[in-house]
Amino acid sequence: MAEPSLRERALRHLARRGHSRAELARKLAAHGEADEIEAVIARMSELGLQSDSRFAEAFVRGKAARFGASRLRNELARRGIERELIDEAIAGECTESEVERARSVLHGRFREAPADAREWARQARFLQTRGFAPDLIRKLLKEPYDESA
Repeated sequence: MAEPSLRERALRHLARRGHSRAELARKLAAHGEADEIEAVIARMSELGLQSDSRFAEAFVRGKAARFGASRLRNELARRGIERELIDEAIAGECTESEVERARSVLHGRFREAPADAREWARQARFLQTRGFAPDLIRKLLKEPYDESA
């Protein structure tokens, strides 16, 4: 059986899920030369099969309810998305404010307000790993716990 071409490999990757240009190039790197890979990815972009802006928007849409803007920015930058596209995607897809999202994540994980310093630190670490800003975390953990949330 013949080895799949770069084009076929790229199509298979894109059929499974959206990929950033950098991700796709990394996945194809072992199977061809850099100029061949760039040509295939450019063709995929021309055909509308690969788009960094569409990838960024879909990524933010899927993760915004669980992560803060800082984590979303870092994850997209790690995937090779340009800063302008990251800012556009976050501005366009994060309809809730950062405070509302952080409160939702916190109350989804913890049913009670922190009772002591150890629990406060645990909840703060949780929010920090989700990419929320330290000042926002302090504000949320100091406010009275809303039982209806």
